[in-house]
Amino acid sequence: MNNNIDNTELDKFNNIANEWWDLNGKFKPLHEMNPIRLDFITEQCSGIFGKEILDIGCGGGILSEALAKEGAKVTGLDPALASINIAKEHAYASNLDISYKHLTIEEFANESQKKYDIITCLEMLEHVPDPSSIIKSCAKLIKPNGHIFLSTLNRNMKSYLLAILAAEKIFKIVPNGTHDFKKFLKPSDIMEILDNTKFEEQRIAGILFNPLTYKFSLSNNNVDVNYILHAKFID
Repeated sequence: MNNNIDNTELDKFNNIANEWWDLNGKFKPLHEMNPIRLDFITEQCSGIFGKEILDIGCGGGILSEALAKEGAKVTGLDPALASINIAKEHAYASNLDISYKHLTIEEFANESQKKYDIITCLEMLEHVPDPSSIIKSCAKLIKPNGHIFLSTLNRNMKSYLLAILAAEKIFKIVPNGTHDFKKFLKPSDIMEILDNTKFEEQRIAGILFNPLTYKFSLSNNNVDVNYILHAKFID
Protein backbone atom coordinates (compact mmCIF):
# COMPACT_ATOMS: atom_id res chain seq x y z
CA MET A 1 0.00 0.00 0.00
CA ASN A 2 1.18 3.55 -0.67
CA ASN A 3 1.29 6.36 1.87
CA ASN A 4 -1.97 8.10 0.85
CA ILE A 5 -3.81 6.15 3.52
CA ASP A 6 -4.95 7.17 6.97
CA ASN A 7 -4.56 3.95 8.98
CA THR A 8 -7.07 5.13 11.55
CA GLU A 9 -9.65 5.50 8.77
CA LEU A 10 -8.67 2.12 7.34
CA ASP A 11 -9.13 0.39 10.71
CA LYS A 12 -12.46 2.14 11.20
CA PHE A 13 -13.91 0.79 7.96
CA ASN A 14 -12.40 -2.67 8.40
CA ASN A 15 -13.99 -2.91 11.85
CA ILE A 16 -17.52 -2.21 10.60
CA ALA A 17 -17.27 -3.94 7.22
CA ASN A 18 -19.84 -6.58 8.19
CA GLU A 19 -22.48 -3.81 8.30
CA TRP A 20 -22.12 -2.68 4.67
CA TRP A 21 -25.32 -4.41 3.57
CA ASP A 22 -27.37 -3.88 6.71
CA LEU A 23 -29.97 -1.44 5.37
CA ASN A 24 -30.64 -0.14 8.88
CA GLY A 25 -27.04 -0.23 10.09
CA LYS A 26 -24.17 2.22 10.09
CA PHE A 27 -24.25 2.57 6.29
CA LYS A 28 -27.97 3.32 6.07
CA PRO A 29 -27.30 6.92 4.90
CA LEU A 30 -25.28 5.66 1.92
CA HIS A 31 -28.05 3.25 0.94
CA GLU A 32 -30.61 6.06 1.15
CA MET A 33 -28.37 8.46 -0.77
CA ASN A 34 -27.39 6.00 -3.47
CA PRO A 35 -30.41 6.35 -5.81
CA ILE A 36 -29.93 10.10 -6.29
CA ARG A 37 -26.17 9.62 -6.85
CA LEU A 38 -26.92 6.96 -9.47
CA ASP A 39 -29.50 9.19 -11.18
CA PHE A 40 -27.01 12.09 -11.28
CA ILE A 41 -24.34 9.90 -12.88
CA THR A 42 -26.61 8.29 -15.47
CA GLU A 43 -28.18 11.64 -16.40
CA GLN A 44 -24.85 13.41 -16.85
CA CYS A 45 -23.50 10.55 -18.96
CA SER A 46 -26.71 10.02 -20.96
CA GLY A 47 -26.84 6.45 -19.70
CA ILE A 48 -24.15 4.05 -18.53
CA PHE A 49 -25.09 0.75 -20.22
CA GLY A 50 -21.94 -0.95 -21.51
CA LYS A 51 -19.66 1.74 -20.08
CA GLU A 52 -16.40 0.81 -18.33
CA ILE A 53 -16.61 2.32 -14.83
CA LEU A 54 -13.98 2.50 -12.09
CA ASP A 55 -15.44 2.99 -8.59
CA ILE A 56 -12.76 4.27 -6.20
CA GLY A 57 -13.30 3.74 -2.48
CA CYS A 58 -16.04 1.26 -3.33
CA GLY A 59 -16.36 -0.07 0.21
CA GLY A 60 -18.83 -2.94 0.36
CA GLY A 61 -20.07 -2.22 -3.16
CA ILE A 62 -23.23 -0.16 -2.68
CA LEU A 63 -22.59 2.10 -5.70
CA SER A 64 -20.70 -0.55 -7.69
CA GLU A 65 -23.68 -2.90 -7.59
CA ALA A 66 -26.12 -0.17 -8.57
CA LEU A 67 -23.93 0.73 -11.56
CA ALA A 68 -23.61 -2.93 -12.59
CA LYS A 69 -27.38 -3.39 -12.44
CA GLU A 70 -27.65 -0.57 -15.01
CA GLY A 71 -25.46 -2.60 -17.36
CA ALA A 72 -22.08 -0.98 -16.69
CA LYS A 73 -18.85 -2.98 -16.58
CA VAL A 74 -17.60 -2.13 -13.10
CA THR A 75 -14.24 -2.35 -11.34
CA GLY A 76 -14.18 -1.43 -7.65
CA LEU A 77 -11.10 -0.42 -5.65
CA ASP A 78 -10.70 -0.12 -1.90
CA PRO A 79 -7.71 -0.31 0.48
CA ALA A 80 -9.87 -1.85 3.24
CA LEU A 81 -9.54 -5.61 2.76
CA ALA A 82 -12.54 -6.47 4.90
CA SER A 83 -14.74 -4.19 2.79
CA ILE A 84 -13.48 -5.72 -0.46
CA ASN A 85 -14.19 -9.21 0.85
CA ILE A 86 -17.75 -8.20 1.76
CA ALA A 87 -18.19 -6.61 -1.68
CA LYS A 88 -17.03 -9.77 -3.43
CA GLU A 89 -19.32 -11.97 -1.35
CA HIS A 90 -22.37 -9.78 -1.91
CA ALA A 91 -21.77 -9.46 -5.66
CA TYR A 92 -21.46 -13.24 -5.92
CA ALA A 93 -24.68 -13.75 -3.96
CA SER A 94 -26.39 -11.16 -6.17
CA ASN A 95 -25.09 -12.82 -9.37
CA LEU A 96 -23.30 -9.64 -10.44
CA ASP A 97 -20.05 -9.65 -12.41
CA ILE A 98 -17.97 -6.94 -10.71
CA SER A 99 -14.16 -6.91 -10.52
CA TYR A 100 -13.08 -5.90 -7.01
CA LYS A 101 -9.45 -5.14 -6.19
CA HIS A 102 -7.76 -4.54 -2.83
CA LEU A 103 -5.70 -1.57 -4.06
CA THR A 104 -5.44 2.19 -3.77
CA ILE A 105 -6.06 4.22 -6.91
CA GLU A 106 -2.39 5.24 -6.97
CA GLU A 107 -1.28 1.60 -7.02
CA PHE A 108 -3.85 0.69 -9.63
CA ALA A 109 -2.86 3.62 -11.86
CA ASN A 110 0.76 2.47 -11.76
CA GLU A 111 -0.03 -1.10 -12.79
CA SER A 112 -3.02 -0.80 -15.12
CA GLN A 113 -2.98 0.20 -18.79
CA LYS A 114 -6.77 0.19 -19.03
CA LYS A 115 -8.75 3.40 -19.56
CA TYR A 116 -12.26 4.00 -18.27
CA ASP A 117 -15.31 5.83 -19.60
CA ILE A 118 -16.37 6.89 -16.11
CA ILE A 119 -14.61 7.13 -12.75
CA THR A 120 -16.52 7.59 -9.51
CA CYS A 121 -15.04 8.62 -6.18
CA LEU A 122 -17.91 9.30 -3.79
CA GLU A 123 -17.70 10.08 -0.07
CA MET A 124 -14.01 9.14 -0.08
CA LEU A 125 -11.83 12.23 -0.62
CA GLU A 126 -12.47 13.42 2.95
CA HIS A 127 -10.94 10.20 4.30
CA VAL A 128 -7.45 10.41 2.75
CA PRO A 129 -4.39 12.56 3.53
CA ASP A 130 -3.94 13.83 -0.05
CA PRO A 131 -7.11 14.19 -2.18
CA SER A 132 -5.11 15.67 -5.07
CA SER A 133 -3.20 12.38 -5.42
CA ILE A 134 -6.51 10.58 -5.98
CA ILE A 135 -7.66 12.94 -8.72
CA LYS A 136 -4.28 13.02 -10.47
CA SER A 137 -4.28 9.22 -10.55
CA CYS A 138 -7.77 9.30 -12.05
CA ALA A 139 -6.42 11.46 -14.88
CA LYS A 140 -4.09 8.58 -15.85
CA LEU A 141 -6.97 6.13 -16.13
CA ILE A 142 -9.69 8.09 -17.92
CA LYS A 143 -10.49 8.00 -21.63
CA PRO A 144 -10.58 11.24 -23.66
CA ASN A 145 -13.94 12.91 -22.96
CA GLY A 146 -14.41 10.51 -20.05
CA HIS A 147 -16.37 11.48 -16.96
CA ILE A 148 -15.35 11.76 -13.33
CA PHE A 149 -17.75 12.12 -10.40
CA LEU A 150 -16.56 13.34 -7.01
CA SER A 151 -18.65 13.81 -3.88
CA THR A 152 -17.53 15.04 -0.49
CA LEU A 153 -18.35 17.46 2.32
CA ASN A 154 -17.94 21.22 2.15
CA ARG A 155 -15.81 22.90 4.84
CA ASN A 156 -17.72 25.62 6.70
CA MET A 157 -19.56 26.13 9.96
CA LYS A 158 -22.85 24.84 8.56
CA SER A 159 -21.28 21.55 7.44
CA TYR A 160 -19.67 21.14 10.86
CA LEU A 161 -22.97 21.72 12.63
CA LEU A 162 -24.97 19.40 10.36
CA ALA A 163 -22.50 16.69 9.31
CA ILE A 164 -20.68 16.29 12.62
CA LEU A 165 -22.57 17.84 15.52
CA ALA A 166 -26.07 16.88 14.36
CA ALA A 167 -25.45 13.74 12.28
CA GLU A 168 -22.80 12.13 14.49
CA LYS A 169 -23.36 13.41 18.01
CA ILE A 170 -27.03 14.34 18.37
CA PHE A 171 -29.11 12.24 15.97
CA LYS A 172 -26.56 9.39 15.57
CA ILE A 173 -27.31 9.15 11.86
CA VAL A 174 -23.70 8.07 11.28
CA PRO A 175 -21.21 6.68 13.82
CA ASN A 176 -19.40 9.19 16.03
CA GLY A 177 -15.97 9.94 14.57
CA THR A 178 -16.97 9.15 10.98
CA HIS A 179 -15.66 12.51 9.76
CA ASP A 180 -12.75 14.82 10.47
CA PHE A 181 -13.76 18.43 9.82
CA LYS A 182 -10.19 19.39 8.88
CA LYS A 183 -10.43 17.01 5.89
CA PHE A 184 -13.62 18.53 4.50
CA LEU A 185 -13.13 20.11 1.06
CA LYS A 186 -14.63 23.30 -0.29
CA PRO A 187 -15.69 23.18 -3.95
CA SER A 188 -12.89 25.68 -4.61
CA ASP A 189 -10.41 23.14 -3.22
CA ILE A 190 -11.62 20.56 -5.73
CA MET A 191 -11.57 23.11 -8.56
CA GLU A 192 -7.98 24.00 -7.78
CA ILE A 193 -6.97 20.33 -8.04
CA LEU A 194 -8.92 19.89 -11.28
CA ASP A 195 -7.23 22.98 -12.74
CA ASN A 196 -3.93 21.09 -12.57
CA THR A 197 -5.34 18.30 -14.73
CA LYS A 198 -7.28 18.13 -18.00
CA PHE A 199 -10.57 17.72 -16.16
CA GLU A 200 -13.13 20.46 -16.78
CA GLU A 201 -16.09 20.93 -14.46
CA GLN A 202 -19.51 20.30 -15.99
CA ARG A 203 -21.95 20.48 -13.08
CA ILE A 204 -22.03 20.66 -9.31
CA ALA A 205 -25.06 19.85 -7.17
CA GLY A 206 -25.74 19.82 -3.47
CA ILE A 207 -26.95 16.66 -1.73
CA LEU A 208 -29.57 17.66 0.83
CA PHE A 209 -30.87 15.53 3.70
CA ASN A 210 -34.26 15.83 5.36
CA PRO A 211 -34.01 14.30 8.86
CA LEU A 212 -37.80 14.18 9.23
CA THR A 213 -38.36 11.98 6.18
CA TYR A 214 -34.83 10.50 6.11
CA LYS A 215 -34.69 11.30 2.40
CA PHE A 216 -31.96 12.81 0.24
CA SER A 217 -32.43 15.15 -2.71
CA LEU A 218 -30.31 17.13 -5.17
CA SER A 219 -30.07 20.92 -5.25
CA ASN A 220 -28.60 23.07 -7.99
CA ASN A 221 -28.14 25.97 -5.58
CA ASN A 222 -27.24 24.66 -2.13
CA VAL A 223 -23.79 23.02 -1.88
CA ASP A 224 -23.23 24.12 1.72
CA VAL A 225 -22.85 20.64 3.20
CA ASN A 226 -22.62 17.60 0.92
CA TYR A 227 -22.09 17.99 -2.83
CA ILE A 228 -21.35 16.00 -5.97
CA LEU A 229 -19.30 17.30 -8.89
CA HIS A 230 -19.09 16.12 -12.48
CA ALA A 231 -16.10 16.87 -14.73
CA LYS A 232 -14.97 15.70 -18.17
CA PHE A 233 -11.45 14.87 -19.30
CA ILE A 234 -10.72 17.16 -22.24
CA ASP A 235 -7.59 15.87 -23.97
